[in-house]
Amino acid sequence: MNSSLSKPSLFQFISERFPLDNLRGDIAGGLSAGIVAIPLALAFGAQSGLGAVAGLYSAIALGLFASAFGGTPTQISGPTGPMVVIAAMVVADALESAGGQVGGMPIIIATFVLAGLFQIVFGVIKLGKYIRYIPYPVISGFMSGIGVIIILYQVFPIMGLESPKGIYNIFVHLPQAFQSFELESTILGVVTIATIYAFPKITRSIPNILVALTAVSVMAIWADLNVPVIGAIPSQLPELKLSLLGQLSVMDIQPLFIQAITLALLGSIDSLLTSVIADNVTKTKHDSNQELIGQGVGNILSAAIGGIPGAGTTMSTLVNTNSGATSRMSGVVHGISLILVLLLAGTLAGQIPISVLSGILITVGIGIIDYKGLKHLNKMPREETAVMLLVLFMTVFADLIQAVAIGMFFSSFLFMKKMGDLVEGETEIMPINEFNYSPEAAGDETVCFTPEFAKTIFVKKLQGPLFFGFASAFQDSAKKLQNIRIVILKMSGVPYIDQTGLYAMEEVIMDLKKRGVAVCIAGLQDQPHDMLMKIDLIPSLIPEEFLFSNFSECASFLGANKHIKVLEREEY
Repeated sequence: MNSSLSKPSLFQFISERFPLDNLRGDIAGGLSAGIVAIPLALAFGAQSGLGAVAGLYSAIALGLFASAFGGTPTQISGPTGPMVVIAAMVVADALESAGGQVGGMPIIIATFVLAGLFQIVFGVIKLGKYIRYIPYPVISGFMSGIGVIIILYQVFPIMGLESPKGIYNIFVHLPQAFQSFELESTILGVVTIATIYAFPKITRSIPNILVALTAVSVMAIWADLNVPVIGAIPSQLPELKLSLLGQLSVMDIQPLFIQAITLALLGSIDSLLTSVIADNVTKTKHDSNQELIGQGVGNILSAAIGGIPGAGTTMSTLVNTNSGATSRMSGVVHGISLILVLLLAGTLAGQIPISVLSGILITVGIGIIDYKGLKHLNKMPREETAVMLLVLFMTVFADLIQAVAIGMFFSSFLFMKKMGDLVEGETEIMPINEFNYSPEAAGDETVCFTPEFAKTIFVKKLQGPLFFGFASAFQDSAKKLQNIRIVILKMSGVPYIDQTGLYAMEEVIMDLKKRGVAVCIAGLQDQPHDMLMKIDLIPSLIPEEFLFSNFSECASFLGANKHIKVLEREEY
């Protein structure tokens, strides 16, 4: 009975995620994306320090499983520029600490698996919707910094030299590189870059990166140039490497958490930004949390076969959608096409010069830099410009996760200051006769204040959320109220009040009541009302009869009760 019920539901699940109604378009999109992904996968794999094949393994695993389990139907995933920067750091640190690849691989695989697990957790706890709150200056500075790092790390390889470890060492040894560079490698790299930028002027029907990779590599083989090449790539399916994790203890895994979280956060941001781009093209809506789960599954399986972590790739995704793909079937076709490349063309791929891959990566780095944000530096607020430049500098010369954290801190601080200044600027305090009160506004023409009585009533109009960024200014302005009997807090424009604002308001009201001033509130919204009730500010400090739905109702009440007094209480 249960078995018969489960089969239709499983079939329905598969048919919904992998529809066949657009099979031709999905095949065309998957194959096109696979063609574009090959040179990038090889280049990113080579940069990671695990070899070009690690990038190909990553593209296969993510192409198949991130698509199958993700939340963006047409997204193509694989190794990306930002992810390979951190992956390369993980590999370099592991190999150095373990003294070689034999001891370092368990550490590398464990870090990459943990990153995938964190992404799954992010999806399960529905963290995806919060990624969009990262401010643009932080993303801009971070992505530009990543682009600069990619370029700097390719300066030595494009000249046929081994790159020093660390950005600082690259700058220190740069003069030496210009003295000892290999001319043949440099020429191949420069020709690769020139081809990538020039070929689209001839035609865009063929991927320019693939043309550059193929043409320049064939030229190097034909001319029998003595330049460093990728080396042997196994023409067979990869073996599972998860058994290597058995060599690690719990104590060995704990130090890996920071790098794993860094990879997970960056991969999540990178993937969801690509998902938004895919939505704009396909006019659909992705599931951000499901996308994180899919990326996590893909990265775990990539690590399991010796691949590097990746994310959603903008270029391959756009090629996929523009070729007619509409479903996850295109991602499966993409992964299968890369498996065929691995099995049938692995030997040929091993002859690709390293400088050609470096040329490709330099163009990738140039493309990642946010020129739009840099172009508008002198037109944006100085605070946001400072945040972007700070994040860019720290990304290049310090630590990626620290760069984002500090950028978020300063962006949040500046936002709170702006909000506090805005609320303070829109807050008014004036005598009631200057508030343009008229009896007609109250709906009762018999209501009238004598000049003497009107001078003792002040209206404090609050506008915007009363939160900790504004609490201090609110208290300071309230202390300026002198020689008054009644204060009306006009709060119709306050949609929200936090704990700091709540206690600031309590302190202000208590101070006024100590001076014998009655406090009325007009236009109190639901959330502030609930908060005032929870701490017993209503009715303990402000009786229910002093709450009014609008200002006119409050004015009518005061007009009819000119001898209102504040009850004396010991707790004041």
